[in-house]
Amino acid sequence: MALFIAMNQFEVNPERAGEFEEHWRRRRSYLDEVPGFRSFALLRGDEPGLYISHSTWESRAAFEAWTRSEAFRKAHSQARTPEGVLVGHPRLRLFEAVLEQSSA
Repeated sequence: MALFIAMNQFEVNPERAGEFEEHWRRRRSYLDEVPGFRSFALLRGDEPGLYISHSTWESRAAFEAWTRSEAFRKAHSQARTPEGVLVGHPRLRLFEAVLEQSSA
């Protein structure tokens, strides 16, 4: 089974990290409405202010279809992070699995 991962890296003002996390907790993602979606996680790094949004998909095609969907537009219309929370722009990173292993 194919696996595709989309990640956005965020640099957050460390003093406003709690606000950033709460913003993500409150927003509706609409991902549960999207064919091919597997999972989502917001990850906090060891470095202060480092975060990654991590979504897994059945395929690149499923991810790309989501980016053109009404669910994507609805999710991102409410996604504006409050001014001064982010330091710079998010960096999108896309990966296709070449090897996948899971627990038995």
